[in-house]
Amino acid sequence: QKFCTDDTNRSNIRVENLNVSIQGNRILKNVSAEIPDRKITCIIGPSGCGKSTLLKSLNRLLDNNEGVNVTGKVLVDGEDLYASEAEVTHIRRKIGLLSQRPCPLPMSIYDNIAYGPRIHGIKSKVKLDEIVERSLTQAAIWEECKDRLKKSALGMSGGQQQRLCIARALLKKPKILILDDSTSAVDTKTDALIRKAFREQIPDTTKIIIAQRISSIQD
Repeated sequence: QKFCTDDTNRSNIRVENLNVSIQGNRILKNVSAEIPDRKITCIIGPSGCGKSTLLKSLNRLLDNNEGVNVTGKVLVDGEDLYASEAEVTHIRRKIGLLSQRPCPLPMSIYDNIAYGPRIHGIKSKVKLDEIVERSLTQAAIWEECKDRLKKSALGMSGGQQQRLCIARALLKKPKILILDDSTSAVDTKTDALIRKAFREQIPDTTKIIIAQRISSIQD
């Protein structure tokens, strides 16, 4: 399939002969893959085989690691992320990343969701309240936190923080969403509710998933 960007026949991501070494240790060797647009792609393998390193290479999150050497190409909508002239910030705007270790903002639960809409000009408290409730409901966490929205998100449990970050991702509706074992701390029932929200709220988003449970990649 030829790499192109029209809506009828395109692939968001193409990896060509990707090699990654960290402090002299070879993590990825000659990896090539074409990830289809608007589909779910699952990456499966034993612990330590380089799955997370591959995902981090897709939006250059490895750049700040000491001793990293990357060769090969990662094309996102035809742009090579590792070309010398690449404008990384522009490319990263298309990609959402949810890692196993959640990263809530150091602010209230409410503000974690409302922060983005405020930046984009939404000031109405009524509208923000609606957005916060809808987003947290979609991520299957509203009932657990609706009475403590003004509390710090840093005080939430690991599973709750994962769902909070998922709520933010659902709100952003990224073109590409990378999920690095991002529901590992929730039960199977909640995981199913989150998958349902992904199907309904971001059906056109390309999803790349690492998961511990087979159920997390079914549907």
